Amino acid sequence: MSKVVEGLYYTESHEYVKVEGNIGYVGITDYAQSQLGNVVYVDMPEVDDEVTAGEEFGAVESVKAASDLISPVSGTVIEINEALEDAPELVNEDAYANWIMKVELSDPSELENLLDAKAYEAICQ
Repeated sequence: MSKVVEGLYYTESHEYVKVEGNIGYVGITDYAQSQLGNVVYVDMPEVDDEVTAGEEFGAVESVKAASDLISPVSGTVIEINEALEDAPELVNEDAYANWIMKVELSDPSELENLLDAKAYEAICQ
């Protein structure tokens, strides 16, 4: 079974956010990368872009499919994971270590709408 990490917040569309203070690290889950197969390209937002919870912020392309990325949180992009530009396959190696964007949260209460590890695990079964 795919790895689900305790303490993260999850979406039904298979994104996660790891929150540290007012910063959210957003990526796709281990389940998502296993379903996609070999990731060949990650389309990321620009630094300073505004993202909105529930709206698209980029895409992941694999040999099998392309999948839109839906932001779990709203806020301002403060960093993107530039390593993924040259090595998108890092998402397959460890989806949780290789986040896609860092967001300064504009509304932390949105986290209450997301799934915890247990609820997300139930969706993946």
